[in-house]
Amino acid sequence: MMAAYQANKGKTIMIIRQEKTGDIDAVHEVVRQAFEKALHTNHDEHNLVNRLRESEAFIPELSLVAEENGRIVGHILFTKLNVGDTVQLGLAPLAVLPQWQGKGIGGKLIEAGHAKAKELGFDYSILVGHESYYPRFGYFPASCIGVTAPFDVPDENLMAFSLQGKNTPPDGMLEYPAEFLL
Repeated sequence: MMAAYQANKGKTIMIIRQEKTGDIDAVHEVVRQAFEKALHTNHDEHNLVNRLRESEAFIPELSLVAEENGRIVGHILFTKLNVGDTVQLGLAPLAVLPQWQGKGIGGKLIEAGHAKAKELGFDYSILVGHESYYPRFGYFPASCIGVTAPFDVPDENLMAFSLQGKNTPPDGMLEYPAEFLL
């Protein structure tokens, strides 16, 4: 899967593509920098990505990078998680280099990830995130489909997105892969 977007009057080409083995160090640095000054984080997201790559929850087709003129400037990762007796996707993390934030790269990564996840047949993407950012991409409170978290999180920050347009709720407690808990 590859999507190309042109910006800045034809000078900048952004490509969204599946992460390759040779991208691991660049992705590590993108994620580290993106969360370096973030609030509400343990600043371990870059290590979380490495742990998830080695887990059964990892889906290589859903580890995507944004590349601008040959440089990786963003990354998104969707991994399997259980909700009740169903397998859904967890979006975590979404990272864009600080100097590239606010240019729509995160949104392009989300859209490309959703398209690939839909193609792979997943029903929902679930995340814990900023209540004013993710709703613009169609995310809504996960409580609307009966999803609860195994930890305290405000209702507006635990969100879901229906990848297939279904109204069938998974209805259950999130069960994150063990790699999230390390």
